[in-house]
Amino acid sequence: MFTASSVRPLKNNYLRMKFQSFFIVILLSVLAFACTDDYTDIGSAIQLPGDTIIVDAKSLNLQTENIMLNSIYSRPDSFLLGTFVDNISNTGTTYADIFAQFMPPVDFSYPEGSKADSIKLFMYYYSWFGDQYSPMQVNLYEMNKGNIFNYSQAYQSNLKPEDYVDPNNKILLGSRIFTAKDAVIPRSDTTAVVFKLSDNFKDRFSTLMHNRRFNDIASDTANNISKFHKLFNGIYITTDFGSASMLYVRSIVLRYYFSYKYLAPGDTTSTTVSTYVNYAANPEVRQINRFQHPKKEAINLYYNSRPEVNLISSPANIYTKIKIPLEDIKKSISMGNRKLIINSATLRVDATDVKDTTLAQPLARNLLLVNNSLYDEFFRKRQLPTDSTAILASLSYELDSVDRSKYNYYYSFDMAKMISTTFKNQPEFNGHLEMMLVPVSLTYDGNNNVIEIKHQNTMSTTKIRSGAAQDNPMKLKMVYSGF
Repeated sequence: MFTASSVRPLKNNYLRMKFQSFFIVILLSVLAFACTDDYTDIGSAIQLPGDTIIVDAKSLNLQTENIMLNSIYSRPDSFLLGTFVDNISNTGTTYADIFAQFMPPVDFSYPEGSKADSIKLFMYYYSWFGDQYSPMQVNLYEMNKGNIFNYSQAYQSNLKPEDYVDPNNKILLGSRIFTAKDAVIPRSDTTAVVFKLSDNFKDRFSTLMHNRRFNDIASDTANNISKFHKLFNGIYITTDFGSASMLYVRSIVLRYYFSYKYLAPGDTTSTTVSTYVNYAANPEVRQINRFQHPKKEAINLYYNSRPEVNLISSPANIYTKIKIPLEDIKKSISMGNRKLIINSATLRVDATDVKDTTLAQPLARNLLLVNNSLYDEFFRKRQLPTDSTAILASLSYELDSVDRSKYNYYYSFDMAKMISTTFKNQPEFNGHLEMMLVPVSLTYDGNNNVIEIKHQNTMSTTKIRSGAAQDNPMKLKMVYSGF
């Protein structure tokens, strides 16, 4: 026999269960509705009241290939200089040299009667790559062909020196032989090599700078800076020998030393004042880093004979192209008339053949997965990633599941939004979405947001498992649901 006290808890439990069921239905409906803002619907958007949510996963094989580069857009915030022959990573020979314009001092004019003493070029470098004791010779040539860089133009890294340095009248301004370890001016954050420029150049430069009509040029107006560059186009910095070290040059300064007589009020005897003024290769004018890879075709043949490995090598060397089979994805995850949501789509790029030696090139710190058809526009217009253009990933690592003393290195790209956006904007899309893996350098603001993406112009080689690798090939792993 039931008592009043026993019936009341049963009734309360029944109401509680009914409320919980109702709450779960409402929650699932809200989640499903929210997801449709970011992801594409495939098929009918009608959900019958009695339908259940189906969740499934799929792993898709990908096609990959090496792509040879002719050049990159050169917007360096630091410069690579030297020659390096890579016999460990098998990426061939890299040549790097520099074209530099200089900014005249702002609102400055030389005192009356001042006389040139000397001109020196200071090349500050904060680190080096390769053998620090390997000698290298650096030569400085005047850019005397008359071609002047346009500040607003995007320049490629395969410039021809003969377009800027007259091959029939090469003017050598200075030269030095040194090793990367040499620290002519030791500081806590950098080292420097100093080049004393020729007396002939000093005399010509002095004549221009001390010309009273030219003094008006020393201002910050665009017109006057242009006049200065017409008179002095800049300096081409290159190497003659050395094949085992590269400098990471932070900044370049042309320092003009001069002296003049100063007569203080009330004095009868003048004093000689010796001082200097800097002409800096700074962000207000253009500098171009030039790169060459003369054995690139041989390197490409070598890696084509190893289809299980793809290569991402900088600067301006070899990248990897990935084909995402969107048409096959759409067919394989179809759920008839169900509303489809792509919950996740992860592309993991695994580094392989990682070497830990002094001369081995480092792995790229950041990779950009960019739509191949938008690649040139992305870097030429200095764009940032969107759901349809590009995805960033940084180098990550984890302990090997078998060998706990070993680390595995990888990059992980979340492609869910890009795939969904492509389905939404191009519902009749057929074939593959072609993407390029590009090593990049990033600039951040004070809140750690990426505000600029550039081609990486430092040395790096990242070998990755290709889509044809026998062991752990590159795949796209997806989780999707339908209701």
